[in-house]
Amino acid sequence: MLELNLSRWKVHQTITILLKLTLLIGVTLALYQGRYQAAVETLAILCITFLPLLLGKRYNVRIPHEFELLAIVFIYASLFLGEVHGYYARFWWWDIVLHTGSGFLLGVLGFLLVYVLNENDNVNLDLAPGFMALFAFAFALAFGALWEIFEFTMDHLFGLQMQKPMFGDPSGLTDTMWDLIVDAIGALIITILGYGYLRTTSGDSFLEKWIDKFIDKNPQFFSGERK
Repeated sequence: MLELNLSRWKVHQTITILLKLTLLIGVTLALYQGRYQAAVETLAILCITFLPLLLGKRYNVRIPHEFELLAIVFIYASLFLGEVHGYYARFWWWDIVLHTGSGFLLGVLGFLLVYVLNENDNVNLDLAPGFMALFAFAFALAFGALWEIFEFTMDHLFGLQMQKPMFGDPSGLTDTMWDLIVDAIGALIITILGYGYLRTTSGDSFLEKWIDKFIDKNPQFFSGERK
């Protein structure tokens, strides 16, 4: 088991390093080609990929490698490939897939947040499994809605095209609604899996394994005294 975990860690680290190296090469090529805006954007994306590590150290949270890798892959696909290299325009389904993924990731984050609060002895909470699952769903959908407000604001204040025309609708309304719908689908998947974990704790789904790993790595959140 130890050898298997070490092997997985090496795979996750290798993929993470390769993605960051690709971003660094992207910055270098953009500077060489005189595309300074693309260079700045790619450099900013590279810095964002270090956020999971920095936040983990800042708040004394040990983030499982699967979480960190998924976050970096999402940042890479949405910002570097989507915005800098125009995948949103080249592939009509790119935005839909990524918004489904964002609902998925935010659902995991919302579920972990309420689960930590509910299990910690220092916080006076005793929530039912159904409410915890509902919180995770609402958490993910709320962030999805805030992102759509951000896109609308950027488009109208700075003339950007963050809201993409879809199915012949140049207003961006169709894009916004589909983004929210697939956000909800991604969040709903996590809600169902999270509810199943709370009701059975069978350990069968990937979410249950991730939660167990998070608990193992962060016992300070699940005891009376935080370390």
